[in-house]
Amino acid sequence: MLYSLFNRLDELYDLPGSGMFRYLSFRAALAIILALVIVIFFGLPIIRLLQRRQIGEEIRDLGLSGQLEKRGTPTMGGLIILLAILVPMLLVGRLDNVYVQLMLVSTIWLGGIGFLDDYIKVFRHRKDGLKGRFKIVGQVGLGIIVGTTMWLSPEIVIREKVTSPVETVYIDEQGEEVASVVQHVVVSSESTKTTKTTIPFVKNNELDYGWLVGGNETAAWLLYVIVAIFIVTAVSNGANLTDGLDGLLTGVSIPIVAVLGVLAYLSGHIVYADYLNIMYIPDSGELVVFAAAMAGALIGFMWYNSFPAQIFMGDTGSLAIGGIIAVFSLCIRKELLLPVMCGVFLAESVSVMVQVSYFKYTKRKYGEGRRLLLMSPLHHHFQKQGQFETKIVVRFVIISLLLAAISLVTLKIR
Repeated sequence: MLYSLFNRLDELYDLPGSGMFRYLSFRAALAIILALVIVIFFGLPIIRLLQRRQIGEEIRDLGLSGQLEKRGTPTMGGLIILLAILVPMLLVGRLDNVYVQLMLVSTIWLGGIGFLDDYIKVFRHRKDGLKGRFKIVGQVGLGIIVGTTMWLSPEIVIREKVTSPVETVYIDEQGEEVASVVQHVVVSSESTKTTKTTIPFVKNNELDYGWLVGGNETAAWLLYVIVAIFIVTAVSNGANLTDGLDGLLTGVSIPIVAVLGVLAYLSGHIVYADYLNIMYIPDSGELVVFAAAMAGALIGFMWYNSFPAQIFMGDTGSLAIGGIIAVFSLCIRKELLLPVMCGVFLAESVSVMVQVSYFKYTKRKYGEGRRLLLMSPLHHHFQKQGQFETKIVVRFVIISLLLAAISLVTLKIR
């Protein structure tokens, strides 16, 4: 909104300072500041409103230290995060950008599913909330929207360099050939519609999903849609499982969003993309503004969500955060980097799957279910061991920071 307004004012009246909105860095800085301001100044009134309406978390007695003391803490705080993302984006983002449109739809879509889940828990007093199959349907629906948009939108392309082999012959003083070198010289670049993505840690680091289906274009895009569905479902559920301790999901997600913002900036900048020999994705640089707004929202939410939490984000926040990370990675074609970048989400998800599978297996074999972990997800296992909640959170955040650094290093290690 402000981008279009000031751009128009600059064209018509040459208004001093209005040209600043053309700079991605300026709008990204403005987005993070606006997000922080919205959370910090509007967060407390929202918390008090939720308290007055007795919108508190229903805590089950799981035998965890300090768990019952959290009973009644306001939930649905994800609304604050969504507000702090959407308002800055509507103000300083380029709303005509297809990637921004995808991110806004994803934020509202999964935020709405999470809100419905929290609403059922709080107001209908059904502790299980929205049935799992309905959540899956919503996640699959978003995956289909994202995958088909990437498929059908003419604005979503990558710019590939077309090279031609040129042989250089070296001749000595006697006129005899002493050496010849074949170099691939860039002769042009063209925008192409493709199902290519980036493979981390590999020298020729691009995978075309079309190769997996024998080069059939339609089959390649259908496979891509299936991958998008899997990525959205897996990451949003992984984030949802991680949200179990004060400040845990928020703290773990901040480094992930920061890395995604850096990758979006590099992928959307033709000079840096060429220097780093990575995929150049026109117009994807606008996602930096979205990443900045989200980082500001998460950092601001930590103000109230750190131990002891004054508010919980609920599924309104956790499902949205996971979905945003998933769709963002698909937009910049870095979805294969998610197991590294979101390693904490992966560990939490695997801990639940292993625990449930082993329990069912031992129950069938021995007549009595056994557990590998004291409790799942993984962070509750460490709680059961007697570790302090704050120590678990800090250690998980440190691990997330380490994984974020490794993710950035993949730009050079190939």
